[in-house]
Amino acid sequence: MLKLFEFKGDVKMVRAMIKLDSTDDIKEFVGAVARQDYNVELVSGETAIDAKSIMGIFSFDLSDNIEVVAHTDDAGEFFAAISKFAVS
Repeated sequence: MLKLFEFKGDVKMVRAMIKLDSTDDIKEFVGAVARQDYNVELVSGETAIDAKSIMGIFSFDLSDNIEVVAHTDDAGEFFAAISKFAVS
């Protein structure tokens, strides 16, 4: 599920839940977010990491869904980039 345009100060954010099931998924996801020109983070509990970091992603428990936060106001572009991994 995609949450559109959460405001935190002057920064617009888009949030979604994703699932990364394999090493290939992780590589493909990192490639997709690396092409974005804004910050993207993965959040699990109180831990947040740069979503463009393959090594950082491996520090998460990948058996759970992971929240992804993009600092952009273009939800359509962001969701198109990560839609394969989105969960509801």
